[in-house]
Amino acid sequence: MQRERLGTRLGFILLSAGCAIGIGNVWKFPYMAGQCGGGAFVLFYIFFLLVLGLPIMAMEFAVGRASQKSPVMAYQALEKPGQKWHIHGYLAMIGNYLLMMFYTTVAGWMLHYFYLTASGRFDGASAQQVAGTFTEMLSQPLVMTGWMILVVIIGFGICAIGLQNGLERITKVMMIALLAIMVVLAVNSVMMDGASEGLKFYLMPDFARMKEIGIGTTIVGAMNQAFFTLSLGIGAMAIFGSYIGKGRALLGEAVNVALLDTFVAIVAGLIIFPACFSFGVPSDSGPSLIFITLPNIFNHIPMGRLWGSLFFVFMAFAAFSTVLAVFENILSCGMDLTGASRKKVAVVNVGLMILLSLPCVLGYNVLSGFQPFGAGSSVLDLEDFLVSNIWLPLGSLVYLLFCTSRYGWGWKNFKEEANEGGGLKVRDGMRLYVSYILPIIVLIIFALGIKDKFF
Repeated sequence: MQRERLGTRLGFILLSAGCAIGIGNVWKFPYMAGQCGGGAFVLFYIFFLLVLGLPIMAMEFAVGRASQKSPVMAYQALEKPGQKWHIHGYLAMIGNYLLMMFYTTVAGWMLHYFYLTASGRFDGASAQQVAGTFTEMLSQPLVMTGWMILVVIIGFGICAIGLQNGLERITKVMMIALLAIMVVLAVNSVMMDGASEGLKFYLMPDFARMKEIGIGTTIVGAMNQAFFTLSLGIGAMAIFGSYIGKGRALLGEAVNVALLDTFVAIVAGLIIFPACFSFGVPSDSGPSLIFITLPNIFNHIPMGRLWGSLFFVFMAFAAFSTVLAVFENILSCGMDLTGASRKKVAVVNVGLMILLSLPCVLGYNVLSGFQPFGAGSSVLDLEDFLVSNIWLPLGSLVYLLFCTSRYGWGWKNFKEEANEGGGLKVRDGMRLYVSYILPIIVLIIFALGIKDKFF
């Protein structure tokens, strides 16, 4: 059967960036920057994105393009007879399901908040009422299940239409709208009275502040964020590599995706920090920043309902861009494993995904007694920990070793595939770094993630 192809290079870049651009950029990045001291964190984040993210992304793209298969089957096409690299293919597929088990719920939160803001629910509400709305949503399993099911049906529905007509077409429109809305929101934030203090906090590295927070805390936070923002290690990028031709070298394409990903993260901060400083809201208020802090701010500005609605449309688009990309990965694995049609695999996965997403939804109400990491933790924390701290770093390590070791696909084969086409090339001078130093850094990230959680 002929492998499906993306119609345009722009489609490939926007889809890959859409997979990388998600709630991590627009929710986690600003609150991490707030907690880790602002400008210095942003500086280290960009540095680590270049040295950690780019080589591994180029490797995932190369494995996908060389194999012309989904992540679950890619290793079989490239490994030598008798090797066991392909076991990671099945783990990568499980990783995609694990990620979506909580991502569908969080995407549902964004839709719910868009509905609440657009319908005027926050108009004239006090700070306590706004805070209470989030708690109230979490306590309503039916409301959250409804939104989650909507996310699953729309997501698989778009992917079922086809690669070019469904996924590529919708993602292009959605990503261009996302970028346009962000710029409008950022301009609005920057024009607020008192915004300059927020911009200074966010964009000017203050190493004295970094010292207060802890140099190690800032650097480790930036390293983790840079590593996890690109969704590397579960084949989420490899799948799009398998849909493109040989016209462009892959390191250059990885740079384009990383630039778009960084642009979105930086602009999300430009929306949030000036607004926080204008209204005297603590910029380090953590995960509650967008569900409690921002609705309060929108309440106090002219045309707040419009700006609030636009903000949550943008958040929903950011969440959906990842949902669509990972659903495509799941469908492609299913089609490769079963030989069934795109539509059949989509129908089966709608039911399966809804069932798998229920523990996260119920973790805040019916199953709230289950607190895997102690008081206040939930099912979402467990699922997020498994993906972010185990699947992504260890999966990235497998891709790294597979592409650099003579016991895997090997440096020569990787370099040949990555360098085919025009654009930025992989050089032999990088070999020492990606073969020996980068795997150690990835292991350190893995160890730090485990240490943070349990010690």
